[in-house]
Amino acid sequence: MLLERRILIPWLASALVMYGISYLWHGVALNDLRELRIPIGLYLALSGLIYLVIGLGLTALMHLSIRHEWISIRQGFPLKGALLGTVVGFVVFLVAFIFGMSFTDHQLVHVLADVAWQMVEQGAGGLVVSLGIIYDLHQTFLENERAR
Repeated sequence: MLLERRILIPWLASALVMYGISYLWHGVALNDLRELRIPIGLYLALSGLIYLVIGLGLTALMHLSIRHEWISIRQGFPLKGALLGTVVGFVVFLVAFIFGMSFTDHQLVHVLADVAWQMVEQGAGGLVVSLGIIYDLHQTFLENERAR
């Protein structure tokens, strides 16, 4: 089931986008990866694994929402995907904050910046999941048309 196009493309594309955004934010913009207490290779591998899990969760949640008709693909689907990703980003932030996995201290300004950035990051992931689902639906339509 995981190797089906309807799962694989949104999952891997969203994980790649979120991983890339995270690296740009922490590695280029803030340059706080040098403050790590673990080797950079281990951090990159573990964060890649985490983004694969978040991407799979977003993809599964999106398909579940479509199946139960909580989200309609007929109207504003990419926006709804981004909003779902934003909610997931807030949950991811809460888990990371509770377990103390943060690059910054716990001053209010830094906490607000972290939560906003996490929501933007996962919102982009949700958007990519919705675009991947749209791509899969389009490809399925084209395949069915060719079969006629």
